[in-house]
Amino acid sequence: MNFRLLNKRVLFGLLGTGLLAGSLSAYSHSDGHRWGRGEGDSDEFRTKMVERMSSRLDLNPEQKQRLSALAEQMHQQRLALMGSHAQPRAQLQALMAGPQFDRSKAQALINEKTAQIQQQSPALIAAMGDFYDSLNPAQQQKVREFMQKRGHHGPF
Repeated sequence: MNFRLLNKRVLFGLLGTGLLAGSLSAYSHSDGHRWGRGEGDSDEFRTKMVERMSSRLDLNPEQKQRLSALAEQMHQQRLALMGSHAQPRAQLQALMAGPQFDRSKAQALINEKTAQIQQQSPALIAAMGDFYDSLNPAQQQKVREFMQKRGHHGPF
């Protein structure tokens, strides 16, 4: 595979995942519930996010189910990227623990994360497409307006 094409795919995958995660994370109201604080908190956060988005977009049960599937795919993507390391900062610190930056371990880490993104992205993209495509034109317009109004911080 062309290395340049691979880098573009990885970049767009990361960008898309970041935008989706940022958009959906805007649903938490500083109540301390963020992804990664524990499986119970994560489930509770996703449930609240789905409920809030469902009410704002007036989703029907099928659309709500697709939104739940999207939230679950995003959660699975995040878990895959985190891997066995709950603290990415510790991984970075380990690369700089010696007198020189450990380039080979850094490259291995990047390769691992890239493979995980490539493996998980099709399901995430499908879930996002299924959800968005299930919206009626008025709901789609509302999503676009929220995204324009809020920029990269989230649509709602």
